[in-house]
Amino acid sequence: MKKFTSAIAALAAASAVALAADQPQTRSLGESLYSISVGDVTMTIDAAHGAKILSFKRGDAEIISQLKMFNAFGSTFWTSPQSEWNWPPVAEYDRLEYQVEQTPTSLVMEGKTSERFGYSIRKKFEADPSDEAIVVTYSIVNRSDQTRKVAPWEITRVPGEGLIFFAAKSSDITPAGLMEFNDKYGAAWYSFDEAKENRKINADGKGWLAYEGNNLLLVKKFPDLKPSQPAPAEAEIQVYVNQGTSFIELESQGAYSELAPGESLNYSVKWYLVPSQGKGVPSKKLLKTVNKLVK
Repeated sequence: MKKFTSAIAALAAASAVALAADQPQTRSLGESLYSISVGDVTMTIDAAHGAKILSFKRGDAEIISQLKMFNAFGSTFWTSPQSEWNWPPVAEYDRLEYQVEQTPTSLVMEGKTSERFGYSIRKKFEADPSDEAIVVTYSIVNRSDQTRKVAPWEITRVPGEGLIFFAAKSSDITPAGLMEFNDKYGAAWYSFDEAKENRKINADGKGWLAYEGNNLLLVKKFPDLKPSQPAPAEAEIQVYVNQGTSFIELESQGAYSELAPGESLNYSVKWYLVPSQGKGVPSKKLLKTVNKLVK
């Protein structure tokens, strides 16, 4: 009886550990770094430097660019249209310290108000245990005394390699011919090709953007926009390819919205990271996996 009881206790303890591993967990890693994890997926954020997402892993496999060059790594957030601030990105949004509120299952990071543009940015990181996904909700708060129009814009940098695809026709991607997209299975597919110049395209998708690389499939789900909803000269989906084999930016934008003083808008992006065979070619199987995730 004693051995039987001990076996039951050991099984219960093992089950408790397995259950805990499936539940969202947040950790302070020191030196302004925080992580949120669920199942095998972990996201790491640097609160001291723009609340930038530095890492997104499944197990030990990384999907985010780790280049140690300015604006060549991690995932960040800007306001749109870019024509309002041009370049470089606004420091309060992109590079300066964010204040952190940590709970056992979520992280909320609040940025400083830009004196020049009158917005502050808030980022909330939560996990969805049902599909091992991380949900990032961005908020733009109008701290000025004027009614303004603005759109949210997430920028995620991945290595200069791999396969990118989304639900659109290649004939509708602009500028035409800048990057070679192929139409297959109801999606537009781009297999990385090295070039000496930087390139960027715009597209009207269906609320998701996918990237395959390092034997992983990254899928980002966000609100599907009508063609009239993005900010002027912007788009729901954008892909920027830096010259050489350095990095690629996977970009999505939300609706161009009017904000009265004190008002805010929210923009949520759900990040999935699942294993992939890493063949780097269009396939029905890849598209089926995406459709199952974003349904």
